[in-house]
Amino acid sequence: MTELPSYLPIELETTTFDLIVVGTGIPESVIAAAASATGKTVLHLDPNDFYGSHSASIHLNDLTSFLNYHANLPSTAAANTNSASSSHDFTALNLSLRSLYSNVETSNYAPETVAQHSTKFSVDLGGPRVFLCADKATDLLIKSGVNSYLDFKGIEASFIWDGSGRLCDVPDSRSAIFKDKSLSLLEKNQLMRFFKLVQRHLGASDGNDEGRESSKISEEDLESPFVEFLKKMRLPPKIKLIILYAICMVDYDQDNLEVCKSVLKTRDGMERLALYQNSIGRYGASGALLYPTYGLGELSQAFCRRAAVKGCIYVLRMPVTALLMDQNSGQYKGVRLASGEDMFSHQLVLDPTFVVPLPPASSPPDLRESFQVLSLKDDKRKVARGICIINSSLKPDISQFLLIYPPRSLFPEQDTSIRALQIGGGLDKLAVCPSGMFVLYFSGLCDDAGQGKRLLHAAMNALLTLPVSESGSAAGSEDAEVKPTLLWSMLYIQELTTVPIGQYENIISTPTLDGNINFSDLIESTVVLFQKMYPDEVFFPETPSSPEVPENSEDDTELSLEN
Repeated sequence: MTELPSYLPIELETTTFDLIVVGTGIPESVIAAAASATGKTVLHLDPNDFYGSHSASIHLNDLTSFLNYHANLPSTAAANTNSASSSHDFTALNLSLRSLYSNVETSNYAPETVAQHSTKFSVDLGGPRVFLCADKATDLLIKSGVNSYLDFKGIEASFIWDGSGRLCDVPDSRSAIFKDKSLSLLEKNQLMRFFKLVQRHLGASDGNDEGRESSKISEEDLESPFVEFLKKMRLPPKIKLIILYAICMVDYDQDNLEVCKSVLKTRDGMERLALYQNSIGRYGASGALLYPTYGLGELSQAFCRRAAVKGCIYVLRMPVTALLMDQNSGQYKGVRLASGEDMFSHQLVLDPTFVVPLPPASSPPDLRESFQVLSLKDDKRKVARGICIINSSLKPDISQFLLIYPPRSLFPEQDTSIRALQIGGGLDKLAVCPSGMFVLYFSGLCDDAGQGKRLLHAAMNALLTLPVSESGSAAGSEDAEVKPTLLWSMLYIQELTTVPIGQYENIISTPTLDGNINFSDLIESTVVLFQKMYPDEVFFPETPSSPEVPENSEDDTELSLEN
């Protein structure tokens, strides 16, 4: 058994709370802040010495340690040998941890340079990920008041890989279509007519006076696969790729519907197009996408700060080792900390790392049946994630951009999209890496580690070259000198989990970060969890004033989200 280090008691004034939350990832932090906003007493714990858990932005050395630790978890990593005292009326069930990461692969081609700047990086564990200016996650930042603690910059551009080695612009607005030099006049007219069709349909559906019933797309078309509707509109293949994969952000190859794992209907495609169009230019952004200064980990910290303003108590570097169950009723009662202290609450939220064991055989049958469903359902899919440090931008004069590799664009067996996000360094940009360097994130859904690594390596090899070797030759293609040089990389596979429909009363497990490029689905599932816990409470009730507002950044190019 792995010996736990010693932990000092936290010695709080009270040991009983309405809610105990373990883990400071995005779902856990949102729930803690929402519960605090309704007046609930909340104790928020995290075994790490930083905020964010699996949603954190951390230094390179911490990233390596975190992933390697979680990829090699012993089955009893959270176990505690302390047994329940006979003077209490509860039983302690030891917790264990599940491994959410595997196949961690690190390559360092410039060790001296990387070591010199290691602490200047703030790297996202769950990247690539951005905010759509008009999506549910962005709306939640404003509704909750968390936007007061965050600053953003707009993603400057979006590109799509054309399969022949070029990064083509994504013409997502009227002005972008006119400026795009890669589109023919015919393609521009086709795309413009399609966007007008979408706008007329949405206007008619919303009851807009300018929209007429005849402008609506038929119900039959709305229920058909979106790719079939695009073919019906006689859009050329290039335009279809842009709409499906760069704007609607579809994961799987839609051209082979018989084997496609997730077919997008026209109705959903229209909603995604509307969301993207409504996001363009909002909050002063030049495009549709935003990224927070200092990294995505700022999101968790902002919600934690919001919760703290409302009285939530935070304790980092404090593992939870056991659940406390009532001996008579078998109901959840509290948790045991690594310090040996017992904390009690009416509700418990656990991050997806924790595995809740079955009660002893002597426990009531109803309790054992309930605990059998108290576990996250493993999604058969996984997410392959890659983080690269490069010495120059992939596109001159552009620091922040999103790149989409459509299915089949890199190799014939590629059945899913691959997404890449480049973030520039320096305090004048997003302060996530040193000036003159760039962080490049990759992700793609996969069925197993072998498939995932192939996706990542193909995407990286298409863009990057290795440093010049001792013999003076550079690895890669003949045009390797025009590609950015890869200084450091880390590839890993993340497990996907979802929350089951049935859960043990009073204990909730949160899902892992999904494979999406945005936060909408994650936020939506988090709201569902909160409403399950507190069906009579409002999720972030309106307040007459915002929480305390930090001093504004001197960098007036940053975007603040305002109503």
